Amino acid sequence: MAMTGQGSPTGVGQNCCDGSPNGLSQVDCDSKTSNAQGQAAEQQVKWDNAGEKPYKCGECGYRTAVRSNLSKHMRTHTGEKPYKCDQCGYSAAQKSDLVIHLAKHTGEKPYMCEKCGYRTAMRSHLSRHMRTHTGEKPYKCNQCDYSAARKAHLDKHLATHSGEKPYICGECGYRTAQKANLPQHMRTHIGEKPYKCDQCSYSGDTKSALTRHKRIHTEAPTLEL
Repeated sequence: MAMTGQGSPTGVGQNCCDGSPNGLSQVDCDSKTSNAQGQAAEQQVKWDNAGEKPYKCGECGYRTAVRSNLSKHMRTHTGEKPYKCDQCGYSAAQKSDLVIHLAKHTGEKPYMCEKCGYRTAMRSHLSRHMRTHTGEKPYKCNQCDYSAARKAHLDKHLATHSGEKPYICGECGYRTAQKANLPQHMRTHIGEKPYKCDQCSYSGDTKSALTRHKRIHTEAPTLEL
C-alpha cells in the first residue's frame, strides 16, 4: 500500500510520553521510541529486499522505498531549495549539492586518491572514483547481466527495461527517467544559467554547454589563407 501521508509506517505514535501521572516514564518512553525505530529499520530492510516502494508522489506517481527520498523528490515539483550558501546567493534542493558548491569558495578537497592523486570535496565521490581503479561494479540489474559502477547508470539502464519515466515537469508535462534531467529541463522555463565562464561573461544552462563554449578560449584560431 502506498503511503502519501506523514504518518509512521509502523503505526507508532510520536508522543509516547506526555508527562502525566498516567503516562510513561522517560525510561519507558525512550525504550518504546528505540523499539519503534528498530521496527522501522526492520521494515525498511524488508521493503528493500522485496523491492517494495510504499512511498508514492501524488503529483507524478514516483515511488520509493525510503521516506526521505520522497521528501527530496517533492522539491522537484515545489522548486524548494532549503540549503543556502552563506557566501553567495546559491541555494540547493539537496545538502550534498550545497557541499559541492561550498568547495568552490574554499577550494578545499580533503579526500585524495592514493593511486592517482585525484582529489575531491566529497567522500562519496572518492569512493565512486576508486571503482575506476578496481573495476568494481556493485550495482546489478535484476533483469539481465548488466552491472554498473554508479547507481545513476543502473537507474538509466533499468529504464530501458521498464520504459518508466517517473520525473515530470509541472509546467509542461515533460517526463524523464533520469532525476538529473529534470532540473536541467526546468531551466528552460526559468531561464537560469548557473554555469559561468571564468574567462568571459558567458553563462550556460548545462555543464556541457559551458564545456563547448570554453573551447573557443583554448583552441587555436584557424587561419584563413
